[in-house]
Amino acid sequence: MMNRILTVLFIFSLTVGFTQSDSTKNEKPTNPNWKLKSIYSLNLTQSSFTNWAAGGRNNISGLAFINAQANYKKDRLKWTNSVGLNLGGVQYFDEDIQKTDDVIDIQSTFSYELKKSWYLSLLGGFRTQFLEGFASADDTIRSSGFMAPGYLNISLGIEYIPNDNFKVMISPLSGKFTFVQDQYLANQGAFGVEPAVLNDLGQIETLGETYRAELGSFVRIMYEKDLMENISLRSRVEFFSNYMEEPQNIDVNGELIMDFKVNDWFSASLQFNLIYDDDIQIEDRFGDVGPRTQFKQVLGLGITYKIANYKEKKE
Repeated sequence: MMNRILTVLFIFSLTVGFTQSDSTKNEKPTNPNWKLKSIYSLNLTQSSFTNWAAGGRNNISGLAFINAQANYKKDRLKWTNSVGLNLGGVQYFDEDIQKTDDVIDIQSTFSYELKKSWYLSLLGGFRTQFLEGFASADDTIRSSGFMAPGYLNISLGIEYIPNDNFKVMISPLSGKFTFVQDQYLANQGAFGVEPAVLNDLGQIETLGETYRAELGSFVRIMYEKDLMENISLRSRVEFFSNYMEEPQNIDVNGELIMDFKVNDWFSASLQFNLIYDDDIQIEDRFGDVGPRTQFKQVLGLGITYKIANYKEKKE
């Protein structure tokens, strides 16, 4: 099932890039209502040590990502779509491969312009991962997997879009749905679902819930900018507050990506991610369990190829 989904998403991203123009030479899109762009990147590193006094471990690591966008605009209507796929790992030659990055992120927003720069918008967002995850390399019990968790967000609200670089959406009516399609993790109550009910002997009487629904408010802020000729910045931060349970404990999901272009083929990227979810219980190094602020940083250097049906403006 996971391989089928991966194949479908990969074909979608290729379709975004190749069904229109095969270059960025045209000043205007082939279809002026649609702007299509896809970026493909592969970063690889390898280290080998023989009689190396300073020490080291032989390894090979890789990071691949695909980012595809399909944006439509005509009169008062806007429809923006994006797919982000990231997968990376490191292989020490005396151990199994360890995952370093794993993301499936799909976003779609349909908007109707009420007045200049103000839109009534309906947003749908979905996030999960491809592979099983483990808290550490020595663990044999998984802590996550495909659709464990999976997050679906549906929000209706007002969006302020003064230009192509900046967007703010405020939704007083938002649904957040958490899926844990792994019964072992669901029985543990992972990611905020109801855990299994046990009898006095510790046996399961009722299986844990595999999904959780929340109703609340949602805010999303997006900003992108070409800082210099070969340096661009993309950022997104989202906030969600559950009306029905501890609304003061706000979930946060943020990312900041900086792209450094070397030439048409080679580039570097620096990515920061921050997540705080009050429903996710994390054990720290002292053995204490509770919600924690999660950080991730990924630096990549390698081959990047971009396809678009329009020529991007340079500021």
